[in-house]
Amino acid sequence: MDMELTQIESSYSELQAQVEGKVIAPADAGYDEARLAWNRKVEQHPAVIVVAKTAQDVAAAVSFARQHDLGVAVQGTGHGNVRPADDCLLILTQEMNQVTINPTDQTAYVAAGVKWGAVLAAAQQHGLAPLLGSSPMVGVVGYTLGGGLGWLARKYGLSADNVVAFELVTADGQLRTASEDENPDLFWGLRGGGGSLGIVTSLIIRLFPVTEVYAGNLFYPASMAQEVFRRYRDWIADAPDELTSSVLIMNFPPIPDLPEFLRGQSFAIVRGCYCGDLGEGEALLHYWRDWQPPLVDDFKTIPFSAAATISSDPVDPMPAANSGAWLRELSDAAIDAIVTYALGMDGSSPLTFAEVRHAGGAIRRVAAATAVYGNREAELVLSLVGVTPTPEAYQQLAAYIGQLNEALRPSLTGGVYMNFLEGTESQQRVRDGLASGGYERLARLKAQVDPENRLRYSFNVPAAH
Repeated sequence: MDMELTQIESSYSELQAQVEGKVIAPADAGYDEARLAWNRKVEQHPAVIVVAKTAQDVAAAVSFARQHDLGVAVQGTGHGNVRPADDCLLILTQEMNQVTINPTDQTAYVAAGVKWGAVLAAAQQHGLAPLLGSSPMVGVVGYTLGGGLGWLARKYGLSADNVVAFELVTADGQLRTASEDENPDLFWGLRGGGGSLGIVTSLIIRLFPVTEVYAGNLFYPASMAQEVFRRYRDWIADAPDELTSSVLIMNFPPIPDLPEFLRGQSFAIVRGCYCGDLGEGEALLHYWRDWQPPLVDDFKTIPFSAAATISSDPVDPMPAANSGAWLRELSDAAIDAIVTYALGMDGSSPLTFAEVRHAGGAIRRVAAATAVYGNREAELVLSLVGVTPTPEAYQQLAAYIGQLNEALRPSLTGGVYMNFLEGTESQQRVRDGLASGGYERLARLKAQVDPENRLRYSFNVPAAH
């Protein structure tokens, strides 16, 4: 093995000669920084790192990996790590950052390393909006490959459903295009199947005419959480597609960066984004304002360029653990379990937040056979996040989430939204995130394009034999 490793190391200079980007070996300066994922609890030690600048760089790196029998992992922003990139070739795409808006077609060309914030800024200059998620700091490609459930989803659908075409490098080192007309099987499998079929080097996505929205948050005391969740359940029962919303328990950490009234406090929060007539959006909020005045009410008309303020997701890397599941209903028992575990039986909880998001709408109206993304019929998805600075904290949180899931079992559909999972849970539950029969069809596709399963660091679906 040492001899094989030495031979690979001696060929790094040959690889460097084939790429415009940079090749970083374990002994090189910058390796320890380059190997980091956004989630700092992830430890990974790739055999070699390629900082790609072009699609040709990606193809050369994949061909090198085949030659030396290495697995291939890819990382844009480092969010959503499924399997640590150990002893493999890790491709970093952050320098592939081109964005081109076509206002006539209402589309955007987006290279592999682009974050949503760059697309949003460029599109808004033309009165258009992409289907980003809650954070503009997340990469377009990884988010889209997992589905992409954002603040415009009930009106315009998933990010994955609004891809016009992918450019990708498959495990044989070939550059291909996947669209409805070209490689349609790949196109089907890339929309919700993660990166197991190829490394996406760019994509063309649809944009939508959204410039202003009525959006924000209502903060209620944690002691009212059960009432807030039940009232939210009734609010969304006949919600228009223009409203995408959520309800959550948020436990703010006691850190000086936060305003004093938030520090170390817990709240029940209703948040949402209405992308239709702004007056109609404001009228929807009377349901809450006429009921109980919230402690904080920042729902207002905002430019969609400020969409990040709705969730105010953290922008700096941190050690964290994520989980989630689709709910068939928000029953009283489910509400009691979510609130109890989110706040903690003894007044403290390892969860930073527990959020129920409302899906459905345009997502549900897409035929299941068009993409491998699954669980379209479910309309409520639970997202759980906790900060885990130590392995012990991670184990504690994982056990705690397991207890919550057991309490929720009667209300769970058995499905998961893969973008809300990481690590071992993500490795184990791929089938539960896909359309019926999707796992088996993906496995047959893998047998055609990646029979050796080199691309096993995303949603891993081994090739069918």
